[in-house]
Amino acid sequence: MDFSLPEEYVMLKQMVRKFTEKEMFPLEQTIINREAERGLSDTPVIPPEDEKRLLEKTNELGLWGIDVPEKFGGQELGYLAKVIVVEEMNRSIVPLTLPPDAPNLNYLLSCCNEQQYEKYLLPYARGEKISALAMTEPNAGTDAGGIQLRADRRGDKWVLNGSKMFISFAHKADFFITIAVSDREKGKRGGFTAFLVDKDTPGLTVVRNIPVIGEMVSYELVYDNVELDESQVLGEVGQAFIPLQNRFGVRRMELGARCCGMADRLIKLMIEQANIRTTFGKPLADRQAVQWWITNSTMDLHAARLMVYHAAWKADQGIKDLRLEAAMVKVFCTEMLTRIADRAIQVHGGLGLSKEMPIEYIYRLVRILRIVEGPSEIHRWLVARELTKKNKVYDTFALER
Repeated sequence: MDFSLPEEYVMLKQMVRKFTEKEMFPLEQTIINREAERGLSDTPVIPPEDEKRLLEKTNELGLWGIDVPEKFGGQELGYLAKVIVVEEMNRSIVPLTLPPDAPNLNYLLSCCNEQQYEKYLLPYARGEKISALAMTEPNAGTDAGGIQLRADRRGDKWVLNGSKMFISFAHKADFFITIAVSDREKGKRGGFTAFLVDKDTPGLTVVRNIPVIGEMVSYELVYDNVELDESQVLGEVGQAFIPLQNRFGVRRMELGARCCGMADRLIKLMIEQANIRTTFGKPLADRQAVQWWITNSTMDLHAARLMVYHAAWKADQGIKDLRLEAAMVKVFCTEMLTRIADRAIQVHGGLGLSKEMPIEYIYRLVRILRIVEGPSEIHRWLVARELTKKNKVYDTFALER
């Protein structure tokens, strides 16, 4: 069993680390200040001109479309390469999403017809369009079966009515992948359909931004008699959930990689502080409590990184059903980062609480990550349900369910 990274991945990792430290680290104080100053507004924490410059630079470095198939203009390097890049970039708190956002790309890849390939998939894969998933509602979060936004047939049209809440990227999305109930009697078993809804479709309104903790910006959408042609149906009518599960699996892998990147940064800060900070005549590095915080954090990160890389490796082997791996990664990595952020604040004391360092920023950000893409409790329930239903333990090395 070989745990070494291929040479090309090592070079990729080094290149992205250099980019992150040179281009993103210097922006961090700006990010912290803008997040603190924006109040209840939806002002982006990253200045638009800086985001544009960073995106242009990453495109020049060949970081766009890492996991996009070559036939769609991507590099087709695979999921392991993608999580390595995501991890390295998230050693910085500067929020930057490399085009195209992989989870929605996978949904489109699995469901688009020929016409939709040209209008949505290809420009999305090239980074020319931005998409947003519109699924969450006031009464339907983790339990997607509670979705109430209706999709009714009227002649040769579909008409959507209802609302969506906490929708990310809504302020700049060119189109929305919208999940609606098309058959209430069938419910989750054939009653939910996905639609491609362009941002300028009559009746679709971004009503307001919803201020939440940390950097996250989310919005409420209202669909008021939104008329769509049959060509706007994404995938099969009534079959929105199967490809949606694969989409969530990819997102949760990337989220785990983000947590690993931030944890790596925090441990580095803890080690530096332990070596330079002296109390009562001794450096913090000589204090057992601090030693254990650093050790436990290192063990946590080591385990989390192996889980993320293992899930990405399985995806690269062509395994589509990654529900268990994605659920375990989501729980372990977000809770791992929660523990490490808390320890990092303890090591730094008052400085760790200040806005002169990225620690408190990460501490608040990880609280978001334990909710979005499904809270820990749901993922624990999912894993237990699958294992008890099959009456067997999880097999790390199995390439089939």
